[in-house]
Amino acid sequence: MNKINYQKELDALIDTLVKEDKQPKLLLHSCCAPCSSYILEYLSQYFHITVFFYNPNIYPNEEYSRRVEEQKKFISELKVKYQIKFLEGKYDTDAFYALSKGLEAEREGGERCFKCYELRLREAAIIVKEGDYDYFTTTLSISPHKNSQKLNEIGRRLSQEYNVKYLYSDFKKKEGYKRSIELSNEYNLYRQDYCGCVFSKNERINFLKNSAQE
Repeated sequence: MNKINYQKELDALIDTLVKEDKQPKLLLHSCCAPCSSYILEYLSQYFHITVFFYNPNIYPNEEYSRRVEEQKKFISELKVKYQIKFLEGKYDTDAFYALSKGLEAEREGGERCFKCYELRLREAAIIVKEGDYDYFTTTLSISPHKNSQKLNEIGRRLSQEYNVKYLYSDFKKKEGYKRSIELSNEYNLYRQDYCGCVFSKNERINFLKNSAQE
């Protein structure tokens, strides 16, 4: 099965929006300020964006609070065409640990991560269904470590389930990840060295420990 170029799909949609002079309302799930940086710079030219910070996977509590504040700070400092709003979801760690049961030993990027993608995207879809938004999507596809094909598959399925529109994307394309690093440096953003959950944190610690022993 051929992989879909989701960036081309996004480009085509944006071309249509520009021609029709439309600026839809987008609920953008964000995992952290650095990952959102390029995406907000890019999409805020075409959409009215609300950043939805819903990440019950983040460990520990202090890390979660730090990422929330960094996200707010970046939104307040970024100069954009259309004002960006912020919405914080519930920090329900029980929901994350429930889906992780039996998958604790999975390596990052496996089935546990796919379930975590869906947990966060589903919450975004529910808010879009209940609120005044035209699309929803996530910043997660900007990471080289995240499976953009899987993310868009989940987004498509949820859009059908809730009868809402998912904004297909692969934000690492067009040097998006590189630009996010540049913006992180420009705005002096805190860049964490693990995805967020306790499992990814421990995996990172073990990697560094093993690297030091080699």
